[in-house]
Amino acid sequence: LAAQLSRPNRITFTKINVDHQQDIAKAYGVTAYHAHIHRLRARPSNLHCQRRRPQEAVRSGAQTRLRGQQARRRRRRGLVRRLRCRLDRAAAPKGYADITDQYDPKGLELLNRDSEFGTAKTLFETSKPSALNNGKGTAKDWVESDTDEQLMLFVPFQSTLKVHSLQITSLPPSDGDDDDEVPMRPQTIRLYTNRAHVLGFDEADDIDPAQTVTIQPEDWDKKTGTVKIDLRFVRFQRVTSLVMFFVDGDGDNDKLRVDRIRIFGEAGEKREMGKLEKIGDEPGE
Repeated sequence: LAAQLSRPNRITFTKINVDHQQDIAKAYGVTAYHAHIHRLRARPSNLHCQRRRPQEAVRSGAQTRLRGQQARRRRRRGLVRRLRCRLDRAAAPKGYADITDQYDPKGLELLNRDSEFGTAKTLFETSKPSALNNGKGTAKDWVESDTDEQLMLFVPFQSTLKVHSLQITSLPPSDGDDDDEVPMRPQTIRLYTNRAHVLGFDEADDIDPAQTVTIQPEDWDKKTGTVKIDLRFVRFQRVTSLVMFFVDGDGDNDKLRVDRIRIFGEAGEKREMGKLEKIGDEPGE
């Protein structure tokens, strides 16, 4: 029985002769011949005295101890995950919430992405980019453009939103990367609201955006590789979809890289997905 249930540094079996080892028996309160002491963290936590079926008592006690230890390990792992999640999650602007989870994953579209890297869903993952762990990252959990530096992202929402700001993460290359192959960070981004579908690149050039953003090199946070983009709030009320047109990057290379996108603001009523809705009273809205 001891061979079956012993666990190094967790469960150990020993015998005490209450006649010949009276001091030890007294110290641990052993008065019966079939007493089973369960010790947790060097302290007695339970004692069973059972003359008829001692093996079952010991087995039950050992299993109880193991279940308790496993439950504590699960709780510790859960706490670590929650702490990491809190640390990784970007701080929301005062008065607003992180509403990234309001996007409709089934309706996402991303044009001109390199298939060797992530998809549109990758941009909205809640985990921090793997490249933040080792500087370069091996999971390729980011997006890169394919034939040139442009990307076109269509994001439909499950609710009607008021969008206050965006946070875009684009991690810089490692020092050892070849400069000719290094993807750029975004520099110019055009934002379009309430489109029914993704825009083509030529189509987007013929439509006035709700806002055009130009990111300066000093705008990027050096530790997280993230830039905060404040929007003209009055233009981003009752938003049902957002098109992000990454026009160019901060260099002369042909690749653009985006790791994560976070959306902040207020979430309104849920929408009936798959049904077009009229937004606004002005022509074209």
